[in-house]
Amino acid sequence: MPGRQSRAERAATPLARDSIRKIAESVGGCLRPVQLRRTDIQTGQAVPVMVPCGATLASICPPCADRAKALRAAQCREGWHLEDEPDLTPGRPDETQEFWLILRAEAQLRRDTAAASGEDTTAYDDLIGELDIEITRAGIRGTVTTRSSSGDRSQRVRRSRSTRRRQDTAPLPARKIAPRTVGTVFAAPGGKRYRPSMFITLTCDSYGKVNDDGTPAGPAAYDYTRAARDAIHFAALFDRFIQNLRRVLGYEAQYFGGVEPQKRLAPHLHLAVRGSVLRSLLRQVLAATYHQVWWPATEEVRFAGDHLPVWDEVSGNYFDPATGEVLQTWDDALDAIGPADQPRHVTRFGPEFDAQGVLAGSKDANKCIGYLTKYLTKQVADCHVPGDGRTAGARGSAR
Repeated sequence: MPGRQSRAERAATPLARDSIRKIAESVGGCLRPVQLRRTDIQTGQAVPVMVPCGATLASICPPCADRAKALRAAQCREGWHLEDEPDLTPGRPDETQEFWLILRAEAQLRRDTAAASGEDTTAYDDLIGELDIEITRAGIRGTVTTRSSSGDRSQRVRRSRSTRRRQDTAPLPARKIAPRTVGTVFAAPGGKRYRPSMFITLTCDSYGKVNDDGTPAGPAAYDYTRAARDAIHFAALFDRFIQNLRRVLGYEAQYFGGVEPQKRLAPHLHLAVRGSVLRSLLRQVLAATYHQVWWPATEEVRFAGDHLPVWDEVSGNYFDPATGEVLQTWDDALDAIGPADQPRHVTRFGPEFDAQGVLAGSKDANKCIGYLTKYLTKQVADCHVPGDGRTAGARGSAR
């Protein structure tokens, strides 16, 4: 046994929990395993089973995040340059998937029986929601039933907006889409055949001049509002871009993508697209791609300081304490937008982009996959570390 130690000596000794964590991390073991119980339905014997947590963020579990990153990189490497059309026929469920599906069917039967008898179905609704999550985790896509968790068909009415293209947007050529996903084969003069794919980088437009650290050079002239709205609706804009790209190419082009923030916090998109795309055609698709945001007017500030709306428990609505006016809900405000109104915001990609042809097995292919998976294990706020108090304050206010 060690003799009497000073406080400084005791503080320098390793902690048991930290030591075990470092050892587990060094050998690739999960730091937050989930303990389950496996029961033999024939004998009834229960055996505890430790399952990795499956976290994808390094801040939660670095070993599991690294395994998820390696898996994504392998999937990208195998699927980016396919030469044969993959078989997309849905397979049969395995034993685990069948187990969850049977439990889901039994729960739905009990829920419907209770509803027909006028009984409370809250417990069954919660159970069905949990089973749907487990079914998705087991690898089943789609929904089991068209009914909502309450058992009634959704009464939500889809809001119709004008589908007419904006007059300030370039026309978009379209071809008949063929049922294929692989790209075109090109033949060299020597007879060698190539099937290149594309590595494409897209970003949002400029909102004003920025310094080298990404902070606005002129804060008064910087368009913070447009930058924030573009970031919020970037996913919808990207979805529209993929739709337009497939429409122009004439086949179901597949992609593997990753989004990272630039230093100015604008979304920055890297795409590994299967098949080749002409740069002139890509430029045309970008010019014709946009996403309209139909929001109510937000310029006027009606409540500020001590003048705030009050919640009414009886009616379940907010009202103006000065006038007694019941305030409009967000859904009601969206429904009130008429054909004569204009969209609150239109988001587009910036004119600058980068597109490179990449061949399978080349050094460029491995380098591009590294770009795609670089930030898969990080949160958005961890992609760029602020260099000084000025950048930290600017990014804190932007969040």
